[in-house]
Amino acid sequence: MKLFSLILKAVALGTGIGALVLNVLGSIEIEQSIMLLSISVTCLAISSLQNKI
Repeated sequence: MKLFSLILKAVALGTGIGALVLNVLGSIEIEQSIMLLSISVTCLAISSLQNKI
């Protein structure tokens, strides 16, 4: 359970940094950036809910 939470947090961090870097480089559209950030938020929400159960 702890490993899965760690993986979710790593995915959230990776997609967040990826969206930032791609945005700075100008090689990503806004819609794609929002999709990456929504994946990050979803991973963090699942991780947070698992800690509550």
